Amino acid sequence: MNAPQTAAQAMAAAAARLRAAGVPDPARDARVLLAHAARIEASRVTLIAPEDLAPEIAERYEQLIALRAIRVPVSHLIGEREFYGRRFKVSGDVLDPRPETECLIEAALAEPFSRVLDLGLGSGCILVTLLAEQADATGVGVDLSEAACLQASANAVLHRVEPRAEVLQSDWFSAVDGQFDLIVSNPPYIALDEMSDLSDEVRGHEPEMALTDGGDGLGAYRVIAAELGGYLAPQGRVFLEIGPTQGAAVSDLLLSAGLKEVRIIQDLDGRDRVVCGRGCGENTS
Repeated sequence: MNAPQTAAQAMAAAAARLRAAGVPDPARDARVLLAHAARIEASRVTLIAPEDLAPEIAERYEQLIALRAIRVPVSHLIGEREFYGRRFKVSGDVLDPRPETECLIEAALAEPFSRVLDLGLGSGCILVTLLAEQADATGVGVDLSEAACLQASANAVLHRVEPRAEVLQSDWFSAVDGQFDLIVSNPPYIALDEMSDLSDEVRGHEPEMALTDGGDGLGAYRVIAAELGGYLAPQGRVFLEIGPTQGAAVSDLLLSAGLKEVRIIQDLDGRDRVVCGRGCGENTS
């Protein structure tokens, strides 16, 4: 029988194992997964570092590290991911919330809104965050995936916005009625021939339909641009997350759809990340 390890020893051994497996930030992952195995906050790992790991914690930790070594994402192992200061439940059925998407949130919150539509809502992180930040707003979120709709609904309940959020299974606008003064989307934008460049974590463990349109990566934008005129309120705003090389193409689609004030917003790394525009017509509010 193996002698008990202290938490610090187990964490060091786990980090070395993950580093050998090519995991990008092995020390951080080893720490987060130890906290999960021990059912404590990550900030408390230092406090238990000198203590021997209980056998049941050591066993849970071994399983987590073994899965991480074969590139199962940390978020899937702990079942959640932080986004805009809130924790969202995630799974292999939805795209992981990503920090670069927070710049879409910041831009959308720059003006008040009353009714928001989130196209392809996935985990619900965009819709739920916007409703949580704008307490008098209501919203609709749609996704083709039934599993994603269930995940988003759970996150709406978790963050107490479910009375103001309607989640529908829909192929883009097909089940949507009414008009919205804010339309947002983080659609699948990776071209099929770029899929092989993705990390093992993304390519192997996130839903393909949330990553690629199976074509040139612009298919979703073409559908959204062609149909949004029927759902965007006068002077309503549109925010679409994009890949860093798609700004010009998506801007052209919105301009062709009749939107004005079309511009590109960069993320914190200086990459093109969001294309936005405003509807035409009289504002009747």
